[in-house]
Amino acid sequence: MSYAQSTTAEDHAVADLIQFLKFPSVSTDPAHNADTDQCADWLVTKLTGIGLAAEKHPTPGHPVVVARNQHKAGLPTVMIYGHYDVQPADPLDLWQTPPFEPRIENGVIYARGSTDNKGQILAHIHGVQQALAEGELPVNLIFLIEGEEEIGSVNLGAFLEANRDALKCDIIAISDTGMVAKGHPTFTYGLRGIAAAELRVTGPSVDLHSGIYGGAVANPATALAQLLATLHDKQGRVAIEGFYDEVRDLAEWEREAAAKLPGTDADLLSLSGSPAVYGEEGYTSTERRTARPTAEINGFGSGYQGEGSKTIIPSKAMAKLTFRLVPDQNPKRILERAENHLRKHLPPGVELSVHCGHSGEPYLCDPHSTAGQAAQRALQATFGAEVALIREGGSIPIVQTFKDVLGVETLLLGLALPDCRAHSPNENFPLENFHAGAKMSRHL
Repeated sequence: MSYAQSTTAEDHAVADLIQFLKFPSVSTDPAHNADTDQCADWLVTKLTGIGLAAEKHPTPGHPVVVARNQHKAGLPTVMIYGHYDVQPADPLDLWQTPPFEPRIENGVIYARGSTDNKGQILAHIHGVQQALAEGELPVNLIFLIEGEEEIGSVNLGAFLEANRDALKCDIIAISDTGMVAKGHPTFTYGLRGIAAAELRVTGPSVDLHSGIYGGAVANPATALAQLLATLHDKQGRVAIEGFYDEVRDLAEWEREAAAKLPGTDADLLSLSGSPAVYGEEGYTSTERRTARPTAEINGFGSGYQGEGSKTIIPSKAMAKLTFRLVPDQNPKRILERAENHLRKHLPPGVELSVHCGHSGEPYLCDPHSTAGQAAQRALQATFGAEVALIREGGSIPIVQTFKDVLGVETLLLGLALPDCRAHSPNENFPLENFHAGAKMSRHL
């Protein structure tokens, strides 16, 4: 392929990416249901246009898009998974340009979904498109692209169960993770699981005058603050009884691999804007944020939030929690232990209700397996550098479901950089990595 042809192909790929990113396919917001459905239609058209048989399958929520080449006996079957739904764009005032009007600056495209996950899945699609333009694929291929990953893949498990035979494959490839640094190809062999809960503490039936009632009735906001403070000890460990009972220790080779990764605590502070690192004693910052379990307060609310003062005792308070879990922790068991802990430490004078949210199992595969080594060769051939082996701190709950239902492992081949701002304002994706992803898909 000549340079001119290559440039033209890359220009077409970027034009596709811009169109893909314009859909505000926010799965959590019913106001965007039509946008999400139209985004699925766009994918069907794109996949059909490159020579695959593509279909949009309805679910009780957002549709699943499935595409495949003509399958031949004797060839291995590879599934490529991704998602076309995105996180809400709020707060809009922090975006430099509108989140669904893609902007390219200095070789980086800015838009909601650019990294998570539209840029990464479209890179795979364009890699397949390039390969198909030159002839038949050396494998049987299935694309499975859902519209509910950002809300916990609530209907995909049932879809897999119902279509188990049609989706039978030998290995799954996903690019929805990250690279440790620019130019450092990264194979993710583990993901943390997740368990979410919302707490509601109630006291008086209505907000009360703090001067008349203060000191005589319990304040739900104070009680919840005291309760949340019991989640950790002074050494940064989660204080829930039994929380660490099933945690699998890091192998020595894992700690050695983590120690080789680029990036320092200073880099972490620069990226996060935090004044200091903090966490569980006895582990590095890398180990804490990728391979150790956590308990996090994601939201806290109570009482008057406007300007000035309003002297009340609020009638209720709420908090949102998530626990990031590692092998071999079970989300349901952790939520049960967390609720037992919270009820045990609940201050007097208030009542507590606990509402469990979405959850997902942690995932771990062997990077030294035949498939794992193949993935690393593809990454090395694409980026021309030694491959970093990491566990990812985030969660992709469907990965363990793939293993449970289809019985296959997943290769996690991330293309996002640490400063991609996924889930945040000004989310971005380097076009260099977008094009590299297409090459990586062909190598794989």
